[in-house]
Amino acid sequence: MVDKSRKEYWRRNVKLVTWCMIVWFVVSFGFGILLVHPLNAISLGGYKLGFWFAQQGSMYIFVALIFFYSNRMGKLDKEFGVEEE
Repeated sequence: MVDKSRKEYWRRNVKLVTWCMIVWFVVSFGFGILLVHPLNAISLGGYKLGFWFAQQGSMYIFVALIFFYSNRMGKLDKEFGVEEE
């Protein structure tokens, strides 16, 4: 890979990781801690939504982000020709 391609690949990788971390932070800290009281006005399966995000939601989102990241990195690897066989 050429030096310019390496820098672009790394820049896009860091951008993807940053966005995933922002989403995870918003869901786990924002919804689970900061916005827990407004979210508790909504019920999900008999549980208050703020409680659900604090206990389960952030873990589900984290697992979904793992699959999302894996999928996007696979596409990025193919685009730059560094995919695994």
